[in-house]
Amino acid sequence: MMRIVATTPDEPSTSPETPWTSTSAALINRCRRWWTSRSSVATTAYRERGMSTAEYAVGTIAACAFAALLFKVVSSPEVQEMLSSLIDRALKTGG
Repeated sequence: MMRIVATTPDEPSTSPETPWTSTSAALINRCRRWWTSRSSVATTAYRERGMSTAEYAVGTIAACAFAALLFKVVSSPEVQEMLSSLIDRALKTGG
């Protein structure tokens, strides 16, 4: 069984089972550090970047429900009367 021992370039590998030279181990360490930093950036920076398809569907349904409720409120006779009286007052004071 082969074991990979990560060493720095100045420190020789002490495991007789490891065929890697110290420069190979340093290269492996560098690649491992790069991959770890890239994967942590990718998972933290872009985790909450946008909505998925299910979230779009729920958002669309909620927007349609809110629009229907707003239409019902605005089209009720009481609200239409209040809006028309407000517009009439605004036109009379302005002109």
